[in-house]
Amino acid sequence: MHPRLNMLKAAPEAIKAVTALENYVQASGLERRFIHLIKLRASQINGCAYCVDMHVKESRHDGLSEQWINMMCVWWESPVYDDKERALLGWVDAVTRIADTGIPDAAFDALKVHFTEEEIVKITVALGAINTWNRLAVGFRNQHPIDKPATKAA
Repeated sequence: MHPRLNMLKAAPEAIKAVTALENYVQASGLERRFIHLIKLRASQINGCAYCVDMHVKESRHDGLSEQWINMMCVWWESPVYDDKERALLGWVDAVTRIADTGIPDAAFDALKVHFTEEEIVKITVALGAINTWNRLAVGFRNQHPIDKPATKAA
């Protein structure tokens, strides 16, 4: 797979605008674990290898457990997430898959039990930001860095 273009070189002002939105998300006051959850889960749904790689590494760096990171792709089957995280994961899934499923009232109702209206707006803006990054990275085939190769088990 080869990158289609260098988006920063092709349209620096467009990427500057998306970066400004990202900077807002980072300074929004949302808990770091929630930002990681939003970014990683949306990137999984969107099939963005570049962003999954980045957000797994960032989650580890911020001290989230390997199990918390690894089970996210099957979150509904795992008790590792608390009720607040589960409500947020349901919202991430619904908003990211909006064209397929719409956004069920149940997803919003579960979210509003745990978050204020202000937090819900900030969460949804964070979702918009990562979905934009995913579409850019997947659309232009940004490649994630390759770490040290895995070794074969003996």
